Amino acid sequence: MTWWQIVVLIIVVIALVVLAASVKVLREYERGVAFRLGRLRPVLGPGVHLIFPALEKMVRIDLRIVTLTIPPQEVITKDNVPARVNAVVLFKVTDPTRSVMAVENHAVATSQMAQTTLRSVVGRADLDTLLAHRADLNEDLAHSIDAQTEPWGVHVKVVEIKDVEIPEAMQRAMAREAEAERERRAKIINARGELQAADELRQAADILSGNPASLQLRYLQTLLELGADQNSTVVFPLPMDIIGPFLDKVPRWMDKLQQPGPPMPNHNGSKLPASSPSAPSPSASPLPATPDPAPSPNSHPELHTERHNSV
Repeated sequence: MTWWQIVVLIIVVIALVVLAASVKVLREYERGVAFRLGRLRPVLGPGVHLIFPALEKMVRIDLRIVTLTIPPQEVITKDNVPARVNAVVLFKVTDPTRSVMAVENHAVATSQMAQTTLRSVVGRADLDTLLAHRADLNEDLAHSIDAQTEPWGVHVKVVEIKDVEIPEAMQRAMAREAEAERERRAKIINARGELQAADELRQAADILSGNPASLQLRYLQTLLELGADQNSTVVFPLPMDIIGPFLDKVPRWMDKLQQPGPPMPNHNGSKLPASSPSAPSPSASPLPATPDPAPSPNSHPELHTERHNSV
């Protein structure tokens, strides 16, 4: 084999190697941004393409939705409550050319922008809004991040807040608040039930008062319910018709007892007021009177002399 045959063989081998290295296959969900001698070429679609290593360079761009997890961020809410918030961002490249020409690494830039926007949006909301109205915050986050990444050819589809961590002291305070709210609702429901029951009882009383026989039947039905079970309860029915006249006379008897009696005569001829019908208290009981001792003849000599002269 001559020397020129060896040179031709080497050139053919090099050509085959370069040709093999130049063949690039793009999948259906990929697009290629190629540069020839530093100048931008049109976007390459899916299929087989020849990219010469020394002359051209191609950047593969994935058009599928990318899931980006935002690490936990230390934020302070509007009502000065510290919290740790993490989220997830779903985005996709809509313009492969701008995603290469406008930013160095669109995935890293989108991640950094999402972290900054998350801290900013959560800092403008209070804790109750962060816990109860996440949908509004998610929409606000998606709109804010998409507005900043749109010049890069990146479209943010969804932003979801995954978890919110708050201090344990705040969790206990929120638990007490929730318990108090539940008790308040229970009391309100109980009061409404009592009000409705009282209204129903008033209507039932109005209906029963119009017909005394129905009240008697209700009384007998209550006795039947008490005697249905095997218990030791003894019930003595006492009709109100029997004790009704006696109850009506009780006020008259009390008035007669409270009326004052006739005045009593005194030894001097004056009349004393009648004594109160109330019985004297034991502490005011009179002591027994002791008889005065008879005077001796020698105790008063002057009185004895006067009596003798008079005789």
